[in-house]
Amino acid sequence: MRFSSRGLVRAGFAAGLLLGLAGAASAQTISFSEAGALLAQSCGKDIEKYCPKVNLGGGALKDCLAQRADKINPQCITDYKTVVASLDARLAAQAAVTKACRGDATQFCQGMVPGDAHLLSCLNAAKKVVSKRCTAAITNAGWN
Repeated sequence: MRFSSRGLVRAGFAAGLLLGLAGAASAQTISFSEAGALLAQSCGKDIEKYCPKVNLGGGALKDCLAQRADKINPQCITDYKTVVASLDARLAAQAAVTKACRGDATQFCQGMVPGDAHLLSCLNAAKKVVSKRCTAAITNAGWN
């Protein structure tokens, strides 16, 4: 079966993400859509050329690219690492929002419970008065 380079990149990216590839996490995160677009732009041609029939599951795309690293566009490798690190940071931020915003939720959003979308809406509405820690966690989680 043949896939488009965009489909390969997005599917391969998802496989890589699920494998938990890690790099240096940055404070800024990017959306899954932005990640797919960046990888399609910088890795799409290399995937089509060097890994067109690779099974995307189980890290096969990551392995294929690693085996051909000397042929792969260096920007692809850099962008791949950046995307994985950023999305790892985003997922960590999403997991940390409840803890980071606990005090703010108690103070500004009484009666709302963690996991409730209304709590997030309340915190976003109160962003001028919530702590920098909470605001940063929500921003890095991509939830504002």
